[in-house]
Amino acid sequence: MTYLHNIGLYFLMVKDMFRKPTKWSVMKHLILKDIDDLIIDSLGIVAFISFFVGGVITIQTALNITNPLIPKYLVGFATRQSIILEFAPTFISIIMAGKVGSFITSSIGTMRVTEQIDALEVMGINSLNYLVFPKVIALMLYPFAISIAIFLGILGGMAACVYGGFSTLEDFIIGIQLDFIPFHIVYSFIKTFVFAFVLATIPSFYGYYMKGGALEVGKASTTSFVWTSIMIILLNYILTQMLLTS
Repeated sequence: MTYLHNIGLYFLMVKDMFRKPTKWSVMKHLILKDIDDLIIDSLGIVAFISFFVGGVITIQTALNITNPLIPKYLVGFATRQSIILEFAPTFISIIMAGKVGSFITSSIGTMRVTEQIDALEVMGINSLNYLVFPKVIALMLYPFAISIAIFLGILGGMAACVYGGFSTLEDFIIGIQLDFIPFHIVYSFIKTFVFAFVLATIPSFYGYYMKGGALEVGKASTTSFVWTSIMIILLNYILTQMLLTS
């Protein structure tokens, strides 16, 4: 019953988020601040993880291709497919659930504990629109971070392949270009937009509706990370089933 109550409360929050919008002159600054906090500040960790995980994917693929009859360019092909289809949109989103999600939950939760949200309501401001809506709009730029993750993941795989002596640069590039399906990029970005909405709203939900004091802020951050990750994995399965098997 508690889960059903939370689901209903979540959808009510999403609906109320669009009600009684904040003045654009104020909203503009909130959106720019959230873009800086949620997207720009995350590019460093996204770039670092993408480059080295791309290298690991390439090394593991190359080490498992032991049959001399299998062409070496398949290393590049497998690296490209793994990074575009799963690693960049899904794996990075789970990492962002820990970084961005915890930040959103703790910042909104702290405002709830210190009664700043109550003060916004007293002033006649729709606190959900003021606090949550800018984060949703800011995370619509999340595909920009994922495009960087795709590029650096393939670049890291290329570096690991060439400098590790697993194949030549020419073979790796041939593999990257082999049987490329443009819809796979579209599929990746569709997932990214859905995950961005989840990353903005579920942590906001747990921060906005939390009760208690400072200790509960930490618990709410942990809970939001768990449920955001679960929803990302579940939606990943649903979207893959809908978009790639139809």
